[in-house]
Amino acid sequence: MLQFEETGSVAGLGVAPLQGFVAVDSAVGVGRTANEFRRIRVEDKRIINGKTDVNQLVPFKYKWAWEKYLAACANHWMPQEIAMNRDIALWKDPNGLTEDERLLIKRNLGFFVTADSLAANNIVLGTYRHISAPECRQYLLRQAFEEAIHTHAYQYIVESLGLDEGEVFNAYHEVTSIREKDEFLVPFIDTLTNPAFRTGTPETDQQLLRSLIVFACIMEGLFFYVGFTQILALGRQNKMTGAAEQYQYILRDESMHCNFGIDLINQIKMENPHLWTAEFREEIRGLMRKGVELEYRYAEDTMPRGVLGLNAPMFKEYLRYVANRRCTQIGLEPLFPGAMNPFPWMSEMIDLKKERNFFETRVIEYQTGGALNWD
Repeated sequence: MLQFEETGSVAGLGVAPLQGFVAVDSAVGVGRTANEFRRIRVEDKRIINGKTDVNQLVPFKYKWAWEKYLAACANHWMPQEIAMNRDIALWKDPNGLTEDERLLIKRNLGFFVTADSLAANNIVLGTYRHISAPECRQYLLRQAFEEAIHTHAYQYIVESLGLDEGEVFNAYHEVTSIREKDEFLVPFIDTLTNPAFRTGTPETDQQLLRSLIVFACIMEGLFFYVGFTQILALGRQNKMTGAAEQYQYILRDESMHCNFGIDLINQIKMENPHLWTAEFREEIRGLMRKGVELEYRYAEDTMPRGVLGLNAPMFKEYLRYVANRRCTQIGLEPLFPGAMNPFPWMSEMIDLKKERNFFETRVIEYQTGGALNWD
């Protein structure tokens, strides 16, 4: 927060004093003086608790973060570029979709219309403040913009279909399976967005690491996957193809968000190995188990009788498979040994370069530059 005064310095911004401003309550760079400014050395940069100038992007230390930023920019898209005519006609046709399919779509949107806003707020008001590597901050800014695009996409679908906006946007208050997922996430948002929260001690650094793991591995890496699978399954049956195309772009973006978060987590672990204690690892395993439980309840709620050749028990196996993947990506043992992927086509969906053109659109050709590598 900036306050107007006659004299002072912008210590938190890492620049020379500017007449008329004093930096107050900045999480990165507090307390630095003009005498501390010097040219940055790569070896001095750190993901958290760094002392280098956050305004200087180069020299790069975390080139992987910059490359992910470039890849994300190369895959820019906007919802209104995608036609919804066929979806609208299908939704208005009394015989176009079953009641179970309509419930699935409304429950699906009920979660997603606010989920990406939660993610964006967590980045802008929380995570960004505590990351001291400018390469990583650059990607986080792009990620926050993409979360806004996703919220735009869900609103575009809701508006196009003429759904009750009050019903859809209040689902995270009124639908138990959605509310429970959000209530699980909110304490971790509150930790990072608390203006008084500071990293720099083992306890607070673990709090940050815990929240990063929850958002990368559970929210973006687990809580989105039932919904993605359901809408993309509709698209594979030539239903709601405009919505399905947007979900495919969103899946691609969220896969990158998840993998960036995992890289960030692993880099923090490397630089701060004292944080990765046996007790902390067991706590994370418990959070992953809880995430699987909550997402499975959501699967049961959205498809109580089975639909599209899918049923809730299939998602139990899928969520266990995904949870195992997330655990191994951050150095934990799998929670559910032997869990298999009942939806192998979802893996193909994530890699658009290999995916068939299901919807007769430009999904394959859309990438404007760069190359994506999800592992």
